[in-house]
Amino acid sequence: MTKTMTPYGITGYGGYVPRLRMQRAAIAAAHRWMAPANMAMAKGHRAFCSWDEDSVTMAVEAARDALDIRPRQDITALAMATTRPAFSDLQSASVVAGALDLPANVRTLDVGQSQRAGVAGLLAQLRAADGKALFIASDHPAGKPASTQELSYGAGAAAFTLGSEDIVASLVGSASCANLFVDHFRAADGKYDYFWEERWIRDEGYGKIVPETVRQALAQANVEPSDVSHFILASPLKGAAAMVARGCGFSPEAVAAHLDERCGYAGTAHACLMLADVLERAQPGQLIVVAGFGQGCDVLVLRTTEAITGFRPRRGVARAIGEGQVHDAYLRMLSYGNAIELEWGMRAEKPLKTAFTDQYRSSHQLASFVAGTCCQCGTVQFPQLSYCVKAGCNAPASGFQRTHLYDVPARVLTSTADWLSYHPSPPLYVGFVQFDNDARVLMEIVDVGQQGLEVGTPLQMVFRIKDVDRARNYPRYFWKATPVAA
Repeated sequence: MTKTMTPYGITGYGGYVPRLRMQRAAIAAAHRWMAPANMAMAKGHRAFCSWDEDSVTMAVEAARDALDIRPRQDITALAMATTRPAFSDLQSASVVAGALDLPANVRTLDVGQSQRAGVAGLLAQLRAADGKALFIASDHPAGKPASTQELSYGAGAAAFTLGSEDIVASLVGSASCANLFVDHFRAADGKYDYFWEERWIRDEGYGKIVPETVRQALAQANVEPSDVSHFILASPLKGAAAMVARGCGFSPEAVAAHLDERCGYAGTAHACLMLADVLERAQPGQLIVVAGFGQGCDVLVLRTTEAITGFRPRRGVARAIGEGQVHDAYLRMLSYGNAIELEWGMRAEKPLKTAFTDQYRSSHQLASFVAGTCCQCGTVQFPQLSYCVKAGCNAPASGFQRTHLYDVPARVLTSTADWLSYHPSPPLYVGFVQFDNDARVLMEIVDVGQQGLEVGTPLQMVFRIKDVDRARNYPRYFWKATPVAA
């Protein structure tokens, strides 16, 4: 009896790039006294994480871009790839699942330890073809000050929903190889990568390992190089993708935009970020080849379907890149990345020990920003108390309806800029946020640009680090507000 294979593939996509961008000219100028050659790379700007962003928060935002308001209670698996996990021994995917309010029986998995973990993880999920799944790649590689990596690196995340319905891109072929070609490495206790000679990496690594794996993937898919519309290869080396494309027989027009001019190289997430960007513009029936390089190679051959025209992410990669805030204060980037230690004064010595018992008991409200809507009078309250707070109602909380505030439009009701309290990014903006469903919450407001805040400024919610227990190196996560316009 012949077994019928159920179609399976990518059903949605999204991306996230931190709003903060650093001028490469400012980075190069800071080191001009000892590395003047870096000025040749000082074009454009690169994304960098704010002090309250990491691989977890970016993963949540990329997933929200892919999911938007679509149902998520039937997602059965979540996998996350990163080389910069928030913890060495605490699963990032579980934190992300809680923030997204995924079902409690979701399978979660972290993958990493290689620049090709993003492509390899996506391939593994597609090959598993097991129910509705969510795959996220999120990374923010760090370059040593004055290095070329500091100029070329960036940050970002991409997310893909997978399933058997409304497939926008299906896997038609793939190939993999394992090869201990050490182009760079980072020790278990290291902060920065150690790189080998660039020409060796380009010629012996990208130039030989990737084309052979691509040829195997095309053969399995039974397609020719001339049939390929988009070729994606992420690399911190400028021109590597174009060189490999020539070796594979792809047309120059097929080489996907690298996104490095205004974003920078986002590590293991970058190939996935490029894929999400390509899918935004792809037409039905196009072939997309995605290659991931790092101690070997993984190659995916994808074919878009008619459904590609019917899907749109919440915001998309192009908008995420376009909505940046450009900075020239180089020390700000170093401070946010813990590359320098500043004297913040005694106000910064406040103890912040997390009570894990309280964190666990309140997670049903705090993790995914769930308010309670009284089914008797309609009052929305956060946090939820035992009874309705409206005078004369007092209905019990057992009758409340769960209401996520993270997708509700909001605006500034009141705000203040506090320069006296300690904050890693002064001033500390706080104020009452008025939601369109009548909820009103006192919140921190982040990524406030030069335009500042005014009453009525439209806001959106973002998942961020609330604070960090420095004594135990433990970050607590929560939701914050940020202006809709950069």
